[in-house]
Amino acid sequence: MQLPHAITRRDEGLLVTWSEGESSLLAGARSLRLACPCAACHDELTGAPLLDPNRVADDIRPVSLALVGAYGLRVTWSDGHDTGIYTFEALRKATDAEGTRDR
Repeated sequence: MQLPHAITRRDEGLLVTWSEGESSLLAGARSLRLACPCAACHDELTGAPLLDPNRVADDIRPVSLALVGAYGLRVTWSDGHDTGIYTFEALRKATDAEGTRDR
């Protein structure tokens, strides 16, 4: 698993610099908030979304970041939500899916 070297909060999303030197901008803060993996936002068994997208403001942004062990990141959002842990593996997959890597 590739680990991040640095993660920077930006109003539009997260800038991740990976240990091998690549940088990735995970833009779309609202999309990241809607993808929150916590049990309040997604069913733990099925993965089905529980969060009503209409309840998430278009201008939501990450307010603060905190490392969780050696495997993930907790984001506090401008709506006060802060229970989801985004694993580094999930962040990397999102980076690869978005094609946002900067080599």
